[in-house]
Amino acid sequence: MENIRKKIVLVDDNITTLTLGSFTLGEKYDIFTVPSGEKLFMLLKRVFPDLILLDIDMPGMDGYEVIKRLKADTITTDIPVIFLTGKNDTGSELEGLTLGAIDYISKPLSPPLLLKRIELHLLVESQKKELLFYNSSLTKTVLDMQNSVLKTVADLVESRDEITGGHVERTRMYLEILLDALIAQKIHLEEIQSWDRDFLLQSSQLHDLGKIHIKDDILLKPGKLTDDEFNTMKNHTLFGVKIIDEIERHTPENSFLEHAKIFAGTHHEKWDGTGYPYGLLGENIPLQGRLMAIADVYDALISTRPYKAPLTHEEAANIIMKGTGTHFDPVLTELFAGVSGEFSEISQSWKKEGRPEIADYTAVV
Repeated sequence: MENIRKKIVLVDDNITTLTLGSFTLGEKYDIFTVPSGEKLFMLLKRVFPDLILLDIDMPGMDGYEVIKRLKADTITTDIPVIFLTGKNDTGSELEGLTLGAIDYISKPLSPPLLLKRIELHLLVESQKKELLFYNSSLTKTVLDMQNSVLKTVADLVESRDEITGGHVERTRMYLEILLDALIAQKIHLEEIQSWDRDFLLQSSQLHDLGKIHIKDDILLKPGKLTDDEFNTMKNHTLFGVKIIDEIERHTPENSFLEHAKIFAGTHHEKWDGTGYPYGLLGENIPLQGRLMAIADVYDALISTRPYKAPLTHEEAANIIMKGTGTHFDPVLTELFAGVSGEFSEISQSWKKEGRPEIADYTAVV
């Protein structure tokens, strides 16, 4: 990579400057010379330079207008520009730097100074690119580590109860279906576009994190829970929020954790305000929680649990629709009705043998 010659474009209407610049720089760099801003933009269609040397005072399009156009185009905005000028006033320099130039070189050009200044600026640009690449690689490494930790924690939660294995992955897939349906219908679009989609979907897998604090004799009970046991089970939402709060104390601001906390704390809230743990009503329930409520209940209904056999997709979908306006957001159940076939495909691919049927399914909802 070090042997690749850098490309420099020199833009000046003075033939002497073009000749001197070409002679001075040509041995070390690939140098392209053009006499005007208009010619520069024609050249940029086939050459992408590492640096542009730009005269300010040119007939037609002057240097200020050229740099404005360069910076306004996402393709050329990052090309470093050095102004060449015969003027010697602070106002001109300030205007150029404000428009995005990285330096000024006075005319007449001094070949040794020109070479040294260009060498230093190209070195700075190279180091900036290396830093951006390093930061990008570091970000990917952090995200990979985050995903690995997430998978481990999600597996830890599910390892407490082999019967519900796959729940966090299925609910993530259901959530993605509902999210795509919202986007397709342009519903809550502004809020959704403000989210990092990957963070949202990944963090959803921590919605049952608080179950780590629920004792096995309740979590794995092969029958309906008593009222006291059910109240204890409901605390898994608050336990999840508390765990994530503790993580946030040692972590910089993190939208991933914020999503995870919302999922953990609100996926059992109900549209009519009768849910838990906060008793939130209607749109006071965060959208993440309203989406997960449908995904979580559907999966509980179609899955084998210690206290019940799995329902069919049709039975589960019917219960979801009956919960419109009471348990679930009416807008979301309407969307669910349109994509429930995709839910069925996922559930069928994970289907397991059922358990002896128990008539009371209220514990799951």
